[in-house]
Amino acid sequence: MKIYEIGTGYTPIPARMGAATEIVVEELTRSLINIGKDASIIDIKAADRGQTEVPVSEVSVPSVFTKTDVSLGIMHKLKRVVYSVSLARKLKKIIKSHAESEERIVFHFHNQYNMFFFLKLVSKKLRSKVTTAYTVHSYIWGTAWEEIEETVKKRYFQEIECVRNADLVFVLNDITTDHFVSKLGVDGSKIKKIINGVNTRTYAPVDSSVAEELKASHNLKDKRVIFQVGSVCDRKNQLGTVTMLKDYLVSNPDVVFMYAGGIIDEEYQHSIISFANANKINDQVKYVGELSPGKELAGYYAMSDCSVFTSKLESFGLVVIEAISAGKTVIVADKLMFDLDTGYEIYKTQNEFVSVVDAVLSRSLSNNGREEVISKYDWDVVAAITAEYFAS
Repeated sequence: MKIYEIGTGYTPIPARMGAATEIVVEELTRSLINIGKDASIIDIKAADRGQTEVPVSEVSVPSVFTKTDVSLGIMHKLKRVVYSVSLARKLKKIIKSHAESEERIVFHFHNQYNMFFFLKLVSKKLRSKVTTAYTVHSYIWGTAWEEIEETVKKRYFQEIECVRNADLVFVLNDITTDHFVSKLGVDGSKIKKIINGVNTRTYAPVDSSVAEELKASHNLKDKRVIFQVGSVCDRKNQLGTVTMLKDYLVSNPDVVFMYAGGIIDEEYQHSIISFANANKINDQVKYVGELSPGKELAGYYAMSDCSVFTSKLESFGLVVIEAISAGKTVIVADKLMFDLDTGYEIYKTQNEFVSVVDAVLSRSLSNNGREEVISKYDWDVVAAITAEYFAS
């Protein structure tokens, strides 16, 4: 069996920013190889691709589209189309090159544009010679149908087409399965609940001296740090976190709220700064920018006293299991999209949130879930489950 993991074309793999899907593609491919599978990545051509030991086959696009675009505007959409058309041509050649082989070929897509254009530009006869798998990463499916019906039919029609035509559909939570089967008539037998994983070797506890050195570089010696990771936008809810923490920060000048992630919404970022200034907590609310996944991000988990996850909507909180793997207790809202018994504390109200934060920071509450994450969410575990589905 030959497995091709398909990069989205959003940012080159390995991701230099917190691009969750690109991280998934690289880590899954690496672990498929670790467990003895023949796997490689197909990805957009990029002159500045970082180093990775995972084999990557490139798809050429005009140079104007090789730059990462985080604005998600018209150029971003055009880039997705151009890359997807070129990708379809490459995949067509791959199918033909395996024409005489009886080996199973798997194309695993992670983006609706990529598979949609593959469906449109490659004949059904050729497509029948390979197994197509599609993972639904979109967060939109994780809420009530009445709230999303109009949006998904207008903006996610490509994804609906992908799910209906893929041989295997991987979803990250049960509510997505229910929407596809009961609302869109998708064959439930081909839908498999899968999990995203974490590199438990990269995201691991480190020597306290490393954390203290990083703290010192931010002038945070003797400070207690609450850390939040995610793109800066309303959905990730950094402003909601600061609002809940306001009085606590005022009463505890040794506590700092630090957040990291690419700024998707400049106006939203400005609202966080304005709120902090208006409430005289600007010295305790620190934005550290976009951190590179892996060693750099792991260092920030290490220097924090706890992580918080207040996102309004997610398909799967990758940063939650990263933080738990790094040995940190995570404070999360009561809607969970993963299966863990340890490593986190739940809050339902603002008062509960502040109470749990205080308990963790004061060391009166500690919840270490690293061993459970290793047993359930290490990428080698995830890769073995995925490979079984590919082979079935």
